[in-house]
Amino acid sequence: MLPNKLLKYLLDIESVISEINQVKEMYPTFHKFDNDFLALRTIERHLEIIGEAVNNIRKIDDQVKITSVKQIVNLRNLIIHSYDSVDSAILWSIIQKDIPLLQKELKELKNE
Repeated sequence: MLPNKLLKYLLDIESVISEINQVKEMYPTFHKFDNDFLALRTIERHLEIIGEAVNNIRKIDDQVKITSVKQIVNLRNLIIHSYDSVDSAILWSIIQKDIPLLQKELKELKNE
């Protein structure tokens, strides 16, 4: 059974992924996504939250099986500290490719 604090962070990430999926539905193409600053800022914020939660998970248990933990935390730091260099194409790629993998891994972690 997962510790309560760890479960809380997993649920936080799950909630944010649900909201990311809503954004993906509203903006089915990169062109639409890239031309809406609210969508871009929403995804940036959600990725910050995921990065912070993953960082906290790592502090609780550094053996938790989440792919690319360092990259997730580094992305959070990039968005926060170098916000003017965040590429919308990278955000789009992350929500299309990496977020579904993270969602699958969270489900597996909760079922352990």
